[in-house]
Amino acid sequence: MNPVTGLSLGRIAIGVASLANPTMAAQQMMLDPRSNPQVPYVTRLFGTREIALGAATLLATGKARRTLVLLGILVDAADAATGYLAVKDGSAPVKAGQGMTAVASGAVVAGLLGLRTGKTVTD
Repeated sequence: MNPVTGLSLGRIAIGVASLANPTMAAQQMMLDPRSNPQVPYVTRLFGTREIALGAATLLATGKARRTLVLLGILVDAADAATGYLAVKDGSAPVKAGQGMTAVASGAVVAGLLGLRTGKTVTD
């Protein structure tokens, strides 16, 4: 399986989990939905975004798919920066911010590998 397909399927799986059980998903991200009741709401927003981006990328072909991979890289880079900033400003526990930054950075790498190998169009 090429990196783009794997990343897209991963996005959909994480998105479905975030929508189906946002409290559990937030806890997996080391966030505390009990101390912040808005966390499940934001987790659902995140889940919806991940499903949309993953599905759109899987369904697209050619230049459109390449553009969606680039968009995903930008989104993931922003997520990595957000994790870093959350640690820096204290809005998330250090382990949570580091974990989110690591996962998002890995997604950036997967997207770049997909572009580099030229496997953005087919499996």
